[in-house]
Amino acid sequence: MFVAIMLTAPSSPSLDPALVESLRNAWGGGDANWLAVDEAAEFTLEMMPDNRWDVWADLQKMGVDLVILPAARRRKKMLLADMDSTMIQQECIDELADEAGVGERVKDITARAMNGELDFEGALTERVGLLKGLNEGVIGKVLAERITLMPGGKALLATMKANGAYAALVSGGFTAFTAKVAAELGFDENRANMLLVEDGVLTGDVGRPILGREAKVQALKEISERLGLTHDDVMAVGDGANDLGMLGLAGAGVALHAKPSVAAECDIRINFGDLSALLYIQGYAKAEFAA
Repeated sequence: MFVAIMLTAPSSPSLDPALVESLRNAWGGGDANWLAVDEAAEFTLEMMPDNRWDVWADLQKMGVDLVILPAARRRKKMLLADMDSTMIQQECIDELADEAGVGERVKDITARAMNGELDFEGALTERVGLLKGLNEGVIGKVLAERITLMPGGKALLATMKANGAYAALVSGGFTAFTAKVAAELGFDENRANMLLVEDGVLTGDVGRPILGREAKVQALKEISERLGLTHDDVMAVGDGANDLGMLGLAGAGVALHAKPSVAAECDIRINFGDLSALLYIQGYAKAEFAA
């Protein structure tokens, strides 16, 4: 048995009941269950539709996300999340680069690295090198003035944790940022790279080993084993090429507002919804969201 979930952006909920009924009838699905009025609805299916991706592409033109996944074990016991452009709306290194006056150069490298065009480690060390000499105090300034949480994140963490789940933040970014974001959202642990500082200024290098794609996979394996969970118990979310390993290994790997080359490799793609979509995917109704 499968479940089909249809979602729109919470900021402008516009899911048409007639559209839900039309697709449900076309696929011979069960009765529609509305998880949130005008925003999210689901229905059961006995088999995966052959025209799944054709319908997905048509719905994308209407601002609707479509996710189909097995009905069993939908509610996950662990959340493994990327940070930059996933739990927050920015790329921290790009914001630091703006302060250092090398913003455009760094943003170009970031975009290419996240799209899988560049080796992650090489791209990271090149970008950090351009920050050499930046005052350490700029990190606090960027956190206070430039970093904003992705909508839906607080509800996602609060609801999953209220239902017994464990949450880990794993980032190819920096511990100076993950520590604050993890604390604010309620993550149980965070892992990231360390910007090296001497005499109050950035040295232009990061601590080794560098946390990249493989380290995120290892985090999933290590934490799930420590908690006595299977990989199927894990929901992972990310947007960049360095997230693909963990997204593929997790029971539910969510490409959130991801680069096209990344989304193309994932079965769960959220392009219009925010982080609350990860709760709807698990079958939580909006009325069940924790404050």
